Amino acid sequence: MKAKQAVGWAAGAAMLAAVAGLAWPSATPVPVTAGPRLEARRVAVFSDDRAPAREAAFSRDGRLLATTSAAGPVAVRRLPGLVLVRRLSHPGGATSAVFAPDGSWLATGGYDGKVRLWDPASGRPTGRLDGAAGTVWTVAASPDGRRLAAAGEDKTIHVWDVAAGRPVLRLSGHGRNIWEVRFSPDGARLASGSFDTTTRLWDAATGRPLAVGREHEEAVVGLAWSPDGRLLATGGDDSTIFLRRGADGAPLRRIAAGNHVYKLAFSPDGRWLASAGRARGGVGTFLHQLTGFGGETDVVRLWRVADGALVAALKLREDALYVAFSPDGRNIVAADEDGKVTLWALSPAG
Repeated sequence: MKAKQAVGWAAGAAMLAAVAGLAWPSATPVPVTAGPRLEARRVAVFSDDRAPAREAAFSRDGRLLATTSAAGPVAVRRLPGLVLVRRLSHPGGATSAVFAPDGSWLATGGYDGKVRLWDPASGRPTGRLDGAAGTVWTVAASPDGRRLAAAGEDKTIHVWDVAAGRPVLRLSGHGRNIWEVRFSPDGARLASGSFDTTTRLWDAATGRPLAVGREHEEAVVGLAWSPDGRLLATGGDDSTIFLRRGADGAPLRRIAAGNHVYKLAFSPDGRWLASAGRARGGVGTFLHQLTGFGGETDVVRLWRVADGALVAALKLREDALYVAFSPDGRNIVAADEDGKVTLWALSPAG
């Protein structure tokens, strides 16, 4: 009887593992095999905390990589060796990070509703920007580094003058929490995505609303500007990516992403778009959380901007909460729900 029970449990566990590894196979896109493509080689995996790794941000010169953790630590590593050089602590947990364009400061947003400024060279705290009510989910630096925008649970975009430490704009219009805010490359516009399913464009100088996109059916979680500012990509919980015209947010192309999209990033040359998101479908996620079973699935996807084709799918075991290209375009990094940060080397193919 015990032997039969053992066999039964083993079979059941195997079945659960198989189901937990599924990632909506009927909807999962398949990488193309023709035309320009990218190949990715995993070169490093590191973890600074078992708590979810919330975000990864490169300095503009590509020499530093900052990663945030839901538990609070912010790790700053030096490339190419990924040597840990600083370990900062954002009280209550850090959600987001951004370097000043000139590298003079690092800003982190957190669950405490604060934006904290740090000297990357020494790790010394240099300031705090107050005003947000509730978790700050996203921070963004203007291209000239003079302003910093943040948004989150209070449904408001806050913009500060960094040097003076004073607020200069409060942008209201979203009906629910804001997941992402980003300055356009020329600094003239702000884009935001929200749980209210809308994408909004704002005049970055005056705060005047410019456009509202309502094409997503669920929360807009990630967005990114192309390097030339001509395109704005938005992605969300409806497993859809829209490539939009940067001037007015009008949709130009819809991409079926295969699963929830949490973050987006354009490559420095604008030819590729990376998406990070959910590792499994609803049933698979439940069983994975319940049993721990389930292997790696396609979590980070690389898309060809010219035609929206999928060119590569990178595997992780957990949901990827963030993705970023290195400034030289040779690497891509993803942070996941298990607290791990993975770095891949990229090379052209096709």
